Amino acid sequence: MSEVDDYLAFAHDVLADAGTIAARHFRGGGGVDNKRGAGGYDPVTEADRGVEARIRERITDRFPDHGIVGEEYGVTTGHSPWSWIVDPIDGTRAFVMGLPVWGCLLGLLRDGEPLAGLMHQPVLDETFSGDGEHAWIVRGGQRRRIRVRAEASLEDGILVATHPEMFNTADLARYDALASRVRLMRYGGDCYNYCLLAHGLVDIVVEDRLKPYDIQPLVPIVRGAGGVVTDDAGETPREGFVVAAASRDLHRQALEAMGR
Repeated sequence: MSEVDDYLAFAHDVLADAGTIAARHFRGGGGVDNKRGAGGYDPVTEADRGVEARIRERITDRFPDHGIVGEEYGVTTGHSPWSWIVDPIDGTRAFVMGLPVWGCLLGLLRDGEPLAGLMHQPVLDETFSGDGEHAWIVRGGQRRRIRVRAEASLEDGILVATHPEMFNTADLARYDALASRVRLMRYGGDCYNYCLLAHGLVDIVVEDRLKPYDIQPLVPIVRGAGGVVTDDAGETPREGFVVAAASRDLHRQALEAMGR
């Protein structure tokens, strides 16, 4: 096994452990706070805090020199090229509503570059993972490789985004222009969209206003399944605007359809 394989095996174990906290709270009540107060709605739950705390504890115990970036507890500076990025529950609004389209995200970075990532959905007993060259799904204890639908065309494509409010007015019009070219478009999904792309069930994901922990753990999964995921400059997405597609040609056509 390579060093990255060892880290992936560790991360699988960590998420299986921390995911039990999320599963215990799902549809079971528990506190929900609004991080924006009167200025809007940005929910955070007991599960968010508990999952991230458990993940941080496990990483710090095993790799005390590694850095950690998390949504709820911020940045822990490390003394190593390796660091971890955590979104304890990506899709908290879906979690609060009782919808199972959320996941626990954990990514591994070396010198700031995403090398491996995982999305764990404990209620559905699914874990998607990738190392940038390969991608897998583990369901019911069975692990198998997954690939994008590389033959997908724009006219036959399935397009997804989490919510129209993530786009400003001009970019929403651009997104609608792309949506008018594809076979099917749906809103919703959060991190699950990128995993469905890697699984060959969705063909294009376009989103904006993402935070680093929203997207960086998912990059190695999409790329490992043969997909393309970039910002609007064609670089590895760090935050903000992201377009992911099942092939380089489909990625180019999506950007052109949006005038970007």
